[in-house]
Formats: sequence, C-alpha cells, structure tokens
Amino acid sequence: MHGLHLTADLHRCAVARAEMTDPSALRELCRAAVHGSGLTPVNELFHRFAQAPGSAEPAGITGVVLLAESHLAVHTWPELGAVTLDVYVCNFGADNSARAHSLLGALIDAFAPARVERHELVRGARTAMAPT
Repeated sequence: MHGLHLTADLHRCAVARAEMTDPSALRELCRAAVHGSGLTPVNELFHRFAQAPGSAEPAGITGVVLLAESHLAVHTWPELGAVTLDVYVCNFGADNSARAHSLLGALIDAFAPARVERHELVRGARTAMAPT
C-alpha cells in the first residue's frame, strides 16, 4: 500500500486560460503532463459544471486521469481564480515519487498561480505487513 499523495491549492490563476473552463483544453494539459512525467494513463473523465443560476461567471471543471500507478484529479474554480490538484501514486513495484512530483510541478507551472499551498502525505506501510 505504500504510496505518495501530493496536493496543491493554486490561488490567483489566470481565469482567461482555456484550461480553467474548457474540458478539452484541460484534458490535453493533463495528458501532456502525465506523459511528460513518465506515469501511465489508463482512463480519464473530464466534466464541466453548469453555471450557477443567474450567474454570468463560467463554471469550472473536474478532471480525473486514472493511472496505472493510481490517479490525478484536477478541479478548476474560475470564479475564484483557483485550482486544486491531487496526485497519488502507489510505490508497489517501483518508487514513483519523483514522477508524482514532476507531474504536480508541470501542472503548477502551467496554471502559473500567484500563490501555491502544497501538501505531501506518505501513505501505507513502507514494508510488507501481515494482514490482521
């Protein structure tokens, strides 16, 4: 179960970026970042939300790329100029930590936020454990 879970909250991103409101643009960005990191995509889903009733603000997107190593999740909040990123990799057959950091870094760079809050969590046991 040993893995690495990285998250980043991006603040004051450029709202005019297509990736903030266009699922196709966000999909292409995520696919390029996943491939550039050396991780293995196995499936994906990108969903644009409907505008809030009475709002002229564009709605955000949730995108998920399932990885052979685990997953990438991206949530855009154009009304806030914000993006949340979630990268989780299992380190079962190999240590994918550097790839996870590379993926997260590429996405942070692409959104060019004014401020970033990052968190890192090592998950599961580092050595094999007997079931209880």
